[in-house]
Order: sequence, then structure tokens, then C-alpha cells
Amino acid sequence: MKLEYILLGTLLGRPRTGYDLKKFMDTHGRFLRSNTQMSQVYRSLTAMAERGWVSFTVQGRPGAQDAKIYRVTAEGASVFLDWLTGPYHPPTRFQDPDFGVRLHFAGFLTVDQLLALLDTELEARQRQVAKYRFRDRTEQYEASVPFDVELAIAINDRTHVHGAAAIDAHLRNLIELRSDLLDGRLPEQPSPEPTRKVTR
Repeated sequence: MKLEYILLGTLLGRPRTGYDLKKFMDTHGRFLRSNTQMSQVYRSLTAMAERGWVSFTVQGRPGAQDAKIYRVTAEGASVFLDWLTGPYHPPTRFQDPDFGVRLHFAGFLTVDQLLALLDTELEARQRQVAKYRFRDRTEQYEASVPFDVELAIAINDRTHVHGAAAIDAHLRNLIELRSDLLDGRLPEQPSPEPTRKVTR
């Protein structure tokens, strides 16, 4: 998952500074990509500006360093939308961020485009489950150092059960989202309750 696509989509939502983008990656975007450094954000912004994908204006700040406010150009919007609406090739692992990033920017898609994305992901994961869920997971061990075979098997079995439950939950979410889109509604999510400090 290229950082540039995430930054372009985020900037299309509203113009921001490099600092704002880093803050977004650390909070709302923390599950879209791991450990994005400030230097990576600024390198990407510089490269995107050189390609003509973003432009910026300088905003003076009394007593502080001037800030660059970045905006996506028409070319940058085209690059982002071409990626977002282009062919989606599900990665081997459903946990990889490509699908999640595309879902995050669903507001830039039509319902039909979003349904096509969901169908591609759903079909790919259903094929994986059919092919691998009941595979022979027997392994032959000939370790040359101390090795607890029973422990290894027990951990691998537990990991398999956990992984199966995770992909099943992913499939249920896809099916529910697809159904809600086809019905012309999305379930309302309750607002999280604010955390209250208890004083004594």
C-alpha cells in the first residue's frame, strides 16, 4: 500500500499541513498503515508536488514557522481515483491494508463501485476458506536443537482456530455491508460513550 494514495485521499477530504497528515496517520489512519514517520510524510509530499499531484500555499504564523497547506491538484485527484476505482487484486492475507484503505475512502466511490469491490474481496476470501480451511496441517519435525513438538502443535492449532474465526468475522462483515448497501441503508452505529473520570 503506497503512502501516496492514503495522503492523496486524505487531502481530497480537506487541505492539510504535513503535521496534520502525520497526526491523521497516528489517529484515524493508524490501521491503514503501520508506523508512518514524519519524514516519510514530507518525502511523499515533496515527491507528489514534483509530480504535480499536490500544490501548496504558505501560511504565515506569527512567532512560529510558516506552514505549507497542501491541496490535491486535478492530476493528483485523477491518480487517486484511478487507483481507487481501478482493478482490486486481493492480497494473500485478508489482514493486509489494501482493502481497508479502499473502504476508508468509500465516500469517493459510487454504491455500484463499492459493491464491486466488496464482491471481489468476498469471492477471493470464500475461495481461500474453501481451499485451505480443512487442509492437512500435519507437519514432520526433525529439529536439530531442543524442540517441543506437542507445544508447537498446540500453538499452531490454536492459531489456526483463531485465524479461522477472524476470516469468518471478516466474511460476515462483508456480507452484512453488501446487504445493507443493496437495501439502500447502512446500520446506524451508536456513538461511543465519552470516558468519564471518577473522582473520589
